[in-house]
Amino acid sequence: MNHEGANYITPTVHYEAPLKDIAFQLKAFGYDDVAALDDFEDYDFETAMGVLNDVSEFLVEKWLPTNAIGDRVGVQYNPGDQSVSLPPGFKEAYDKYVETGYLAIGYPVEYDGEGAPHMLSLMIGEMQIATNKSLSMCPGLSHGLISSLKEFGTQEQKDTWMPKLVSGEWAGTMCLTEPQAGTDLGLVYTTAVPKENGSYNLNGSKIWITFGEHDLTDNIIHLVLARLPDAPPGIKGISTFIVPKFKLDGTRNGIYCSGVDHKMGIHGSPTCVMSMDDAEGYLIGEPHKGMRCMFVMMNEARLSVGLEGLSLSEASYQEALYFAQNRRQSRSLNRERREMDHEADTILVHPDVRRQLLRIRSTTEAMRGLACYAAKHIDFSHHHSDQKQRKKSDDIVELLTPIIKSFFTDRGFLNTSDAMQVCGGIGYTQEMSIEQHMRDIRIAPIYEGTNHVQALDLVGRKLPKGKIFAFAAEYQGLVATCKKIEELSEFIAPCEEAFKLLTELSTYLQANGMKDPEIVGAVASEYLNVFGYATFAFSWLHQARAALEMNHDLSKQKIKLARFFFRHVFPEIYSHAAIVRSGKDAIMDFAADEF
Repeated sequence: MNHEGANYITPTVHYEAPLKDIAFQLKAFGYDDVAALDDFEDYDFETAMGVLNDVSEFLVEKWLPTNAIGDRVGVQYNPGDQSVSLPPGFKEAYDKYVETGYLAIGYPVEYDGEGAPHMLSLMIGEMQIATNKSLSMCPGLSHGLISSLKEFGTQEQKDTWMPKLVSGEWAGTMCLTEPQAGTDLGLVYTTAVPKENGSYNLNGSKIWITFGEHDLTDNIIHLVLARLPDAPPGIKGISTFIVPKFKLDGTRNGIYCSGVDHKMGIHGSPTCVMSMDDAEGYLIGEPHKGMRCMFVMMNEARLSVGLEGLSLSEASYQEALYFAQNRRQSRSLNRERREMDHEADTILVHPDVRRQLLRIRSTTEAMRGLACYAAKHIDFSHHHSDQKQRKKSDDIVELLTPIIKSFFTDRGFLNTSDAMQVCGGIGYTQEMSIEQHMRDIRIAPIYEGTNHVQALDLVGRKLPKGKIFAFAAEYQGLVATCKKIEELSEFIAPCEEAFKLLTELSTYLQANGMKDPEIVGAVASEYLNVFGYATFAFSWLHQARAALEMNHDLSKQKIKLARFFFRHVFPEIYSHAAIVRSGKDAIMDFAADEF
């Protein structure tokens, strides 16, 4: 439909927060165990669902209507004062969300946050992204900055910066990339020169800075990578600084937006070029050890980006399902399914439409389950009374982070594509929201570390450090338990096969990768895909067991979905495994001038 007073089309949107499945997943993956921790005694399951219900109503009413407007109008760069104006309705939607207090729900109580479990705030994050991905990126970055400050900031720095970041009065960014320094941050040139008052003058330029400049908040707090005068070369010479847009005395700091990028998607999110000219900054953490601080923020960002794959899969599925339930074309191949009082049947009767919808739904719910599982272990790693459990949970989170970031975002793009295919030609137009979702999700496999970088991290760091063992023990324990349940017998063999493949391929890569690193470079992404399907198998076996135990409204559907996943999606694991075994030769045999 035409938006009043505008020359663009806004789609009719059919999105409702998937609260029924969220409730199932929280129960299935141990929310009650998290709520039993001392720090979360105020957040039992009923309270959590009450919060989710309230937040979902707000986001659908206030954020969702701004999503297409943000896409069609985009951000406005004002060269006169180097400011950025966000699309109509964004500031009002953000301000009203701040007023609800829910923006601060997962933040520390000591800085006026609500102290909710990560399992709860993660599900809120899913709904934020689904209703307006561009707008959701602003509070998402602030969350990572707050975590970095909490771990590495001095008490004075925490007291100075955290309260207004927590409240949403201020927003945060992450300033890493420079024109010559993308994946290789050892090439960062930005300098930081100490001043007599203990602060630093920063000079340099940063690119691809999400929400680097905007009009949502009174101040913007940048976390910046830079080099001190005595810095050693490479990654070991990087330090981290806080650089505010406005200094504490209210004067403008020397950090400005010199332009915004014009992108395929996320048009409502300003992606900025930031220039620093003697910008005043404050060292966070130890000199030359800034990557420790930055990785806290980056790892949170990677989990958040993975959530984008889940969120836009869900939103696209709902659009495609609504279309399939209402679009009538041709007759069912099964006479008994035909509706003879209509000229044609809904396309939902056609097997291939069902296959595509079920592929989206089964992988979306696999993602949601695994996200809940990871979030539980984030909560355990910070709040459990048993230090051994904290270490075990931390290992699980470290292992799953690159998988969630990479496998979820790749699957999210595939799922939006399937949703568009279900809808046919109209899915390719702005009459439906799927085409925006598809453009918005395409960046997710690229930013916050490309998906291949995630695969190299998995193979090159997580496996050698033994991060796989804690998850492997839980995987094997789940399979052993489910073997005793007759109703789950059909799901056991594929889960065992997935574990066997992981074991074989992990051994292969560790044995050969040390001798020839190019082998890892050639097949690491395919290995991550194998790992991804194995985690989805784990998620579905977990859900199937919970469905039998809980007797939930969704229990019968969950068993059917698990069956569909293991028969129609899981077999893709074998093709990825075969490619891993193929090694590097067919790739590296080409000379450079043969391309």
